[in-house]
Amino acid sequence: MVEHPEAIASLCAVCAIMVVAVTERLQRRRVERLGCLLFNEASRPTTLVRIAPAGRVVCVGGCVWGLVILTLVPPMVGEVQPDPDASKHVLICLDASPSMFLEDAGPQFSTTDNPQQRMVRAGEVLRGILDRVDAEKTRVTVFAVYTRAVPILEETFDKSVVSNLFDGLPIFAAFEQGETKLSSSVSDAVEYARRWPESSTLLLIVSDGDSRDTTPIRAVPNSIAETLVIGVGKTSAATTIAGHPSKQDAGSLRSLAEQLRGTYFDANTQHLPTQLLDRLAVVQPRIGEGVRIRDFSLALVLVTSLILAGLVPALDLFGISRVAERDGNHGGPTLHQTQVPLVGRGVQGGSR
Repeated sequence: MVEHPEAIASLCAVCAIMVVAVTERLQRRRVERLGCLLFNEASRPTTLVRIAPAGRVVCVGGCVWGLVILTLVPPMVGEVQPDPDASKHVLICLDASPSMFLEDAGPQFSTTDNPQQRMVRAGEVLRGILDRVDAEKTRVTVFAVYTRAVPILEETFDKSVVSNLFDGLPIFAAFEQGETKLSSSVSDAVEYARRWPESSTLLLIVSDGDSRDTTPIRAVPNSIAETLVIGVGKTSAATTIAGHPSKQDAGSLRSLAEQLRGTYFDANTQHLPTQLLDRLAVVQPRIGEGVRIRDFSLALVLVTSLILAGLVPALDLFGISRVAERDGNHGGPTLHQTQVPLVGRGVQGGSR
């Protein structure tokens, strides 16, 4: 994928705008001499005639920008050819304890009878981050953390495989049952990142914080550029599991984030804000929240093309306004009122 496609598209759009603006200026000079044949006291150009040249200039620029983006940006992340020498990494520490499969998560848990599993909610939030990761240059590694840290996926480019882990798959069945050792498991998983280049890794930890483990985190590798601890599950009320109450322990997760020099965010009821996503390492900014750049470009090309195509018939129909003559001749149309506006669409606009 081409780097900085927005900059290239903007440069092409500026060039197109300059060419069209000069052309419109030259055409206006040519048709001004014909204005006396169409306009007098009985007929005058409408506002549409005056703004049509500027409208054409803007629409051509927007259309060119959108077409260049559609050419340079691949239609789907999966179609991008991965770079074998990827320089960035995402390390996900996924809490796989049984409490992550309790159904008390999501923005709807307080108003409906169908709350989400904590694991499913975690998947929704992580997909929002992974969708903004450069699939060509970034590898994703996933560790399941419970009684210990176990690597599930190592340095993969396939985001769909990562997403499948959050569809209710009972990962905890692969562990020996016991108490959740969140801190020590995360500390072991983070050691995996020491092999990567400095400041190349985004560390994501997803958990409900339901753990009594207070093991201090070992020294954070220099490869970790940014750490985000994401909490899921209710914080206000507990749900019983295996004879003990379980809820999101915000204090424990916040302490874990401080040890890792990162940020804690309660994602149980809302997605990560755009401002937070935009500053994360290895995450690409985009035009608008929920709108992909290709979708925006496609809509821009469609709108500007329709405007350009509609200007010709619009000028033909609404380019000349009629005004009543003051000197009589009220009984019938004047010569100018009966003339067919053969060149009306070109006056002030330039099209012939």
